[in-house]
Amino acid sequence: MASPSSEDACQDSAALSLSDLESLHHVRSRSASFSSTGSSGRLQLRQRVAQLMACVEDISSDDEINEGVSRTLDEAFLIWGKKLKDKWQEFRLHVVTWNVGTASPPPDVSSLLQLDSLGATMDMYVIGLQEVNSKITNFLSDLAFDDPWSIFLMTVLSPLGYIKLSSVRMQGLLLLIFVKHVHLPFIRDLHTQFTRTGLYGYWGNKGGVTIRMSLYGHTVCFMNCHLPAHMENTEQRLDDFEKILEMQFEGENIPSALEHDVLFWFGDLNFRIADYGIHFVRESINNKRYNLLWEKDQLNMAKKKEAFLQEFIEGPLHFKPTYKFDLYSDVYDTSEKKRKPAWTDRILWRVKNLCQHAPKGSEFSEEQQTISVTLNNYISHMSYGISDHKPVTGTFGLELKPLVSEPLVTLSPEGEWSAEHDVLINYSAVPEFPSSAWDWIGLFKVTFKHVNDYVTYSWVEDDEISSNKDGKQVYMSAAEIPDVGGEFLLCFYSNNLQSVVGVSQPFQIQPNRTLIGKELPQEDNSWMQRPDNPESHDEF
Repeated sequence: MASPSSEDACQDSAALSLSDLESLHHVRSRSASFSSTGSSGRLQLRQRVAQLMACVEDISSDDEINEGVSRTLDEAFLIWGKKLKDKWQEFRLHVVTWNVGTASPPPDVSSLLQLDSLGATMDMYVIGLQEVNSKITNFLSDLAFDDPWSIFLMTVLSPLGYIKLSSVRMQGLLLLIFVKHVHLPFIRDLHTQFTRTGLYGYWGNKGGVTIRMSLYGHTVCFMNCHLPAHMENTEQRLDDFEKILEMQFEGENIPSALEHDVLFWFGDLNFRIADYGIHFVRESINNKRYNLLWEKDQLNMAKKKEAFLQEFIEGPLHFKPTYKFDLYSDVYDTSEKKRKPAWTDRILWRVKNLCQHAPKGSEFSEEQQTISVTLNNYISHMSYGISDHKPVTGTFGLELKPLVSEPLVTLSPEGEWSAEHDVLINYSAVPEFPSSAWDWIGLFKVTFKHVNDYVTYSWVEDDEISSNKDGKQVYMSAAEIPDVGGEFLLCFYSNNLQSVVGVSQPFQIQPNRTLIGKELPQEDNSWMQRPDNPESHDEF
């Protein structure tokens, strides 16, 4: 028999409709300035839930009511799940690994980068190359200027709205990252590193190059490796990779590679297919029975034995082994050596605190698991024949809850811009922003290739003309504004953080009307040589 108080509670809980539950989201999402109101709302919610629990005890034998309450709660959980998911975002990532065998770039990389895909565009490209031409004359030239591969890829991707975020090179190993402009203010703490493992650590023909960053507040690390060749060197490959993991960012105030939220490991890892003879391997490939070879793949075998590899994940090898081919063909090695085909070129990843590793039945913690990785595509590209390796790509979706959602600096152009007069820039920074006298604002074409590819720039302190609690104004001289006009954007570069911390919306600069009827100056294409560079850091 229900007590009077519990009967009242049941009547109150009966009024707890789905719309009431849906409205609870609004209580939870109020800002801190209304925290007292939010606390009151949460207190009321707890009281209603307690009343509901009392009702469940008293009506446990009434199946019809139980079913109705259960259905309402199911709908409430669906609403909460959708609201929580709305806070997450998908970040689309395309990883490339390719041993290019000292070759120059091919004429077209549209299929390699999925530029002809009808799906959503990528947010970031991560391109790891091995055996880039590193003869002494080429290497010295590449130290002074960008290497041919970097120039080629910038030329392909910059018209599509990507800039070269960072790069690192160690002899023939090259790692490049390109990203959409919109993400620049949310990528911080960029660092690069390399580790030599050739000739006992004295030579960089083998080893690893790494770029790490904070992406919307999550630590992400990309590691491109070229490990020792030949069937018998499995243990050497494992030892070298373990050394690379240990030495990356050693002694720096940066998490180790394995301490990052997500670590991508890729490259010419040089693992071979053990035991089986060349005829069995080739016959299995010809019949597309790749699964017969998986268990003898040295990397698959090592993942079962080596503890430090067991948390790395790889997609299924549903493509032909990518080594070794005759040049410009899809025919395996016909030379006297007749190398046995192997999946030498691989892409793996590791997620720290992966939710799937939690014990069954354990409660999911949104605070603990704020990023996940989904492999959407893992393929080789047989049409490229410039080297004896076929490139391999992995397309990923990073589902992440942004831990950083506001840029450190917000900036915009003031009024109409043209070369007929000096122009103004408005900007404001969050209170915790570590400003510097060396911070600068650059004017860029929307198709700029990297952070040094500016048209002009202003020092934020030297060129400041006004300041108040709401923000500051900086001017740019009319003499520096392009006469031809066009579409541009502004970027705020932080010297202390060594990164772009604010990007404006694209805007139009009007052509100089005083030059109408006269020959306008030709577009300046000398972006590779910029005197008086305000930013000499190598990260970009």
